[in-house]
Amino acid sequence: MPMSRAEIATESGARVMNRLCKHWAHKLEVAQGEEESRVAFEEGSCVMRVEPGKLVVAVEALDEETLDRLEGVVDAHLQRMAGDEELAIVWEN
Repeated sequence: MPMSRAEIATESGARVMNRLCKHWAHKLEVAQGEEESRVAFEEGSCVMRVEPGKLVVAVEALDEETLDRLEGVVDAHLQRMAGDEELAIVWEN
């Protein structure tokens, strides 16, 4: 399964992760923790881990096309949950 990862510089990693998990918990399977959370999509998954000064996000999908789509979904939602903070998200395969 293809996977990509992003290390996002932010001091608000826990807040952003928690907001996103609460948002997605209404329609997706979410395992939410204080430092690490996992979201299960129909065709893949997203793991978020809070580290000092950053949020590490890994997305895994069934194929490359789905991976690209999930990266976009996760990216857009992280930006929305960050509020006024602009997140620089660069996906690495």
